[in-house]
Amino acid sequence: MNIVVLCGGSSTERDVSLVTGEQVCRALRETGNNAVLLDAFIGHEDFDIKKSFENDMYSIEDELEYIKTHSKNFEELKNSRKDFFGPCVLEACKTADIVFLALHGMNGEDGRVQASFDLMGIRYTGSDYLGSAIAMNKTMAKEIFKINNVPVVKSFSIKRNDIKKSIYEYDLEYPVVVKTNCGGSSIGVYIVHNDNEYNSALNAAFAMDNQVLVESYIKGREFSVAVIDYKTLPIIEIIPKEGFYDYENKYKQGATIDKCPAEIPEDVAIKIQKAAYKAAKALELSVYCRIDILTDKDFNCYCLEANTLPGMTPTSLVPQEAKAMGMEFPELCQYLVDISLKKYN
Repeated sequence: MNIVVLCGGSSTERDVSLVTGEQVCRALRETGNNAVLLDAFIGHEDFDIKKSFENDMYSIEDELEYIKTHSKNFEELKNSRKDFFGPCVLEACKTADIVFLALHGMNGEDGRVQASFDLMGIRYTGSDYLGSAIAMNKTMAKEIFKINNVPVVKSFSIKRNDIKKSIYEYDLEYPVVVKTNCGGSSIGVYIVHNDNEYNSALNAAFAMDNQVLVESYIKGREFSVAVIDYKTLPIIEIIPKEGFYDYENKYKQGATIDKCPAEIPEDVAIKIQKAAYKAAKALELSVYCRIDILTDKDFNCYCLEANTLPGMTPTSLVPQEAKAMGMEFPELCQYLVDISLKKYN
């Protein structure tokens, strides 16, 4: 199968996406596909997609070097260009049998690329544009969770130009969690304990997003559940050695302990998996997603958010869950391609 693995992009999660893309591309080539790597934003001048698909000597390393070379003035390029898609990207995607979306964050995980591809008849992995867009907007996703009886923590959202009120006016008490409304990879997430920290966190979050979500802080255990084709995988527990599961702990090697399957009572596992399934169903994330769930000391569970294009390296959470049920990383990547194609039958 001819597959374009689309990664990079222009979001704050660009570097994570490049790692995901590289690993997925290698895995899909290992399962016998003609997979090629492309940076959605950088693109590749004069890229001969047909030749690349047919070339047994295609080099992922060469493409990564091209991306690195052309990313040296990335911020300048981003500010000077109106188009999101780089040279030859759309032409390559139209030629492929399917595009594996390895993008993370804005302009990738938020439904915009999916909607564009729908209009152009380009087939892609993962959820459709609507589910992706809603899941990316944490405030909107929480409202849909509430309607569908998915348990969530108490919260409120503020837009940049809103009058900033005290958390007490929203019936919350310190500590609270301040996070960007459309962020990912735990970028722009702050646990605050007083008014000064709260105001500083708001300023930092508004520097990245026009809307901020403020949630009640629940001290407990954090779990993640992959939902693939509306079937839940084994639960994984994330235990940071220090602090909470922020960007540094998420991507710094050895900063967390991941336990899969999670060491929890069976009735608690059933409760968590049921909440994850309901969350995926509520947002109509039919292909695959990762649901992040928090439990308190009494094992009451709360759905934090849905990730429609979660990290996909062999050590990422979803691949760890798949491995716990006997599915190796290349097999998982191939499976995600196969079930994504079902959307188009």
